[in-house]
Amino acid sequence: MTVKAVKMPCTSANVYTKVPDGGWGWTVAFAFFVVEALTYGIIKSFGVFFNDLMESFDETNSRISWIISICVFVQTFTAPLSTVLSNRFGHRLVVMAGGLLVSTGMVIASFARSVVDMYVTIGIVSGLGYCLSFLPTVTILSQYFDKRRSLVTAVASTGECFAVFSFAPAITALKEQVGWRYSMLSVGVLQLGITACGSLLRPIVIREQEEVKAQPPEESTETKYMLENEQTCTSIESIDSGVDITTSPSNVPGKTKAEPKSEEPKQHRQNPVENNSTPPEPKTKLLDFSVMRDYSFICYAFFGLFATLGFFAPSLYIIPLSRSLGISKDHSAYILSAMAIAEVFGRIFAGWVLNKKPIRKIYIELICVILLSVALVAFPFASGFWGLMICSVYFGFMLGTVAGTHIPLLAEDDVVGIEKMSSAAGVYVFIQSLAGLAGPPLAGVLVDTTKNYSSAFYSCAAGMVLGAVFLALVRPCKTGLCHQQQQQQQQQQQQVEESTAGPAPELPDDFIDMDIGKAENSGKGSDSVV
Repeated sequence: MTVKAVKMPCTSANVYTKVPDGGWGWTVAFAFFVVEALTYGIIKSFGVFFNDLMESFDETNSRISWIISICVFVQTFTAPLSTVLSNRFGHRLVVMAGGLLVSTGMVIASFARSVVDMYVTIGIVSGLGYCLSFLPTVTILSQYFDKRRSLVTAVASTGECFAVFSFAPAITALKEQVGWRYSMLSVGVLQLGITACGSLLRPIVIREQEEVKAQPPEESTETKYMLENEQTCTSIESIDSGVDITTSPSNVPGKTKAEPKSEEPKQHRQNPVENNSTPPEPKTKLLDFSVMRDYSFICYAFFGLFATLGFFAPSLYIIPLSRSLGISKDHSAYILSAMAIAEVFGRIFAGWVLNKKPIRKIYIELICVILLSVALVAFPFASGFWGLMICSVYFGFMLGTVAGTHIPLLAEDDVVGIEKMSSAAGVYVFIQSLAGLAGPPLAGVLVDTTKNYSSAFYSCAAGMVLGAVFLALVRPCKTGLCHQQQQQQQQQQQQVEESTAGPAPELPDDFIDMDIGKAENSGKGSDSVV
């Protein structure tokens, strides 16, 4: 079946007969690439302002780092709000509003006079804007693609990796010319591009193509006259047709009284057809909490909770770890850049593999998570520049395979499916916020206690292993739950059939005697006649 899109104005929805796997979806994919660069790309590049903020506000590194911690927490904690607003007002308006909040928070932050002002502007205002911008964009992108969903989402998510390469050196060069305040102001103005990308997010409507039924052959003249006779109650013999219609109800004895009854079934037969042609549209739930009753989603949410603990340590502690091993500052920066490059290839590779058919995507994700745990364990055993370089490249590649696919996998039937992805994504990211807020401080406490950066990597590896355990339970929970539901449905159907059929009619005790008596009487009657 070909995909047909109804041409509508730019502000209207795109209507397809099935998931297009392309079309306007390519524009949405480009918008997601830019949104990813202007959200997570800016967050990862914000470190270039750390030293300037410490000098200007005379604050410690830990207090300045809380700016991004609050921002990330607000971004993930308010994910259910993003889902509710998207279902109520549409993805386009929500993303455009999020872009305005992101830009406003960053612009006002450039005039901040204390670190507390930064907590409010960047941490809360921009953090909320990041949530309203990122989550609806990735959700609607998944609706435009089916077979290519994994590949397109993985490639489009590389926007943040490319942003790290371009924004960090560009902002550094701009600071040397105009200072950090005007540089931050320029970043805020640049983030207005999120609003432009939000305007490209046309809603998508999937309507199944109606089957065109063959028209019945034209009715004969006599049949039309019969129908007219039934409706107008005229006598069919008054028509000068020269044909005696023996099938007319007036000519069939005993059928004249059944004419009024024949009209009612026709009306009842026509009404279902009319109702099926224009079914009432179901009301969309603003936030479907029924996903919390799905055991497979619960296991997947716990996977995201523990796996998030392993996303922070290398990017935060790779440079301090390398410095503790005697590696220069410039070479430490090369290690971090190599990790970002490897993450790009990891995202593309994961999308290419998950795009293959047939393949059980949840198992591929499980393998990537296990290999990512191995990478975290390998960091403390690395020594020298090349040892850390190999571990960083390996970790970056495996991080790309997981980071670019764990949210789109919610649309797979093994988790919740595309119908409930919007609500599931909001709840899933909300649960992740707990680990996002607790992860960096937990790793910092371990480092301060043990005076060794290796403890941070070990704690993140432990969290990743726990996440792999819950991820392994997703598929068994889904199949077991579905099997139980099918059994319950079969039992309900059997009960309904038994109740509608009713008990078998009981025959009278003298049923056979009555028949025998009738037979004897008929036999006597025949003998008397003879």
